[in-house]
Amino acid sequence: MPGPMAGVKIVELAAWVAGPATSGILADWGADVVKIEAPPAGDPFRAFYSASAGIPMPINPMFELDNRGKRSLVLDLATAEGVEVLRRLLAGADVFLSNLRLGALERIGLDAATVMSAHPRLVYALATGYGTAGEDRDRAAYDAGAFWGRAGVGAILAPASGEPPFPRTAFGDHATALALAGGIAARLFARERDGRGGLVTTSLLRTGLYIVGSDTNQMLRLGIPPIPIERTTMPNPLCTFYRTADGRWIFLLGLQADRHWPDLVRAIDRPELLDDPRFATINVRTPNFRELIAELDTIFAGATFAEWTARLDAAGMWWAPVQTIEEAVGDPQVAASGAFIDVPTGEGSARMLATPVDFGDHRPSAERPAPEPGQHTEEVLLELGYDWEKIAALKAARVIP
Repeated sequence: MPGPMAGVKIVELAAWVAGPATSGILADWGADVVKIEAPPAGDPFRAFYSASAGIPMPINPMFELDNRGKRSLVLDLATAEGVEVLRRLLAGADVFLSNLRLGALERIGLDAATVMSAHPRLVYALATGYGTAGEDRDRAAYDAGAFWGRAGVGAILAPASGEPPFPRTAFGDHATALALAGGIAARLFARERDGRGGLVTTSLLRTGLYIVGSDTNQMLRLGIPPIPIERTTMPNPLCTFYRTADGRWIFLLGLQADRHWPDLVRAIDRPELLDDPRFATINVRTPNFRELIAELDTIFAGATFAEWTARLDAAGMWWAPVQTIEEAVGDPQVAASGAFIDVPTGEGSARMLATPVDFGDHRPSAERPAPEPGQHTEEVLLELGYDWEKIAALKAARVIP
């Protein structure tokens, strides 16, 4: 079945991750995405994986995830002819998506006001680092800066020592892409009623603040800053993780502590703890949490992961494994949840991660792999009405490769 975005045409003028990941989600949902890339090498994220690995790599899994299913057009927007090609693309598009800095868009006449005045039905989608207003609106960001650093995500995940953990690649970019994809879908839905496009924006900064929104809103409403929480300082010992005899970790999910306390006591076969005045209710367990965590550490270290999971299930105690990525991709439930798709490649197909939304009769899919730079330049220009003579002239002027 066609995806819910089938028939939607998206022009992407973006690089790195937050913008391309947004249109990558929409491509998985069926949209036709034309990716505009700068000459000569295109999106700099193409080379990031090899650069970070220190050696040339035959494939780039990071780039593939966010760019499969798209068509690539390499275009020199420093030329008037290149800007004209883009304007012709926008005339037939439903969405213009960018994460270029605002100043750069303004310099080439592709700011929101200019584009939307020429194309009132167009949805103009913008992912920024710090927003569209304020003195830092055009500051260079990346997700490590705006999402992880400035929004407080890294600090809130820091241990008591205060040193924040290093962010994983595109951690905030993908969260931002999910938010912007939803915003684009909402604006397209509204256009069905009012016939108008409009501006849709989000930022790495805003998304970061929302990701840790429970703590952010606590600070706003009560003035109480979050405190670092580590495994052994969790006031509710039924909602932390414990190491088993074979080195695996189990996260207990007893968020409703008094409801689950009898289940845990039954699972660990320590009925006397029900009568222990230090642990009878959450109100007394909290001031004595260090003692209980130490007790449970010793108990869980006495049996293997498989033994504990069977006992926890038999007792009705809620839990989840703490898995490595290697363990997660081999987890049968992950596969059953629809987390993987097969994407065409030049040599057949490859198993890749799916974007995380299904639609009943449609699962994320990709009709083509991530494109080579400029792979579809001539195809797209022919669709726009350029003939071969004009295409040759654009090549001669180095507007296209």
